[in-house]
Amino acid sequence: MPELRTKLKEYRAKYNMKQDELANLVGVRRETIIRLEKGLYNPSLKLAMDIAKVFHTTVEELFTFFD
Repeated sequence: MPELRTKLKEYRAKYNMKQDELANLVGVRRETIIRLEKGLYNPSLKLAMDIAKVFHTTVEELFTFFD
């Protein structure tokens, strides 16, 4: 099964943003952001796009799958 890897933690650091701040901006709980950062949760397309919009980047830049 492919593994999800994200750059959320790096982008949050770049924007000096806490997990709960990102969660509030995209309408999810902080726990969802934690699970995303650990690769334990696959985001919906809408959530992935909302997060990418916050960081002014693309979904492909933030999320990748590896075999």
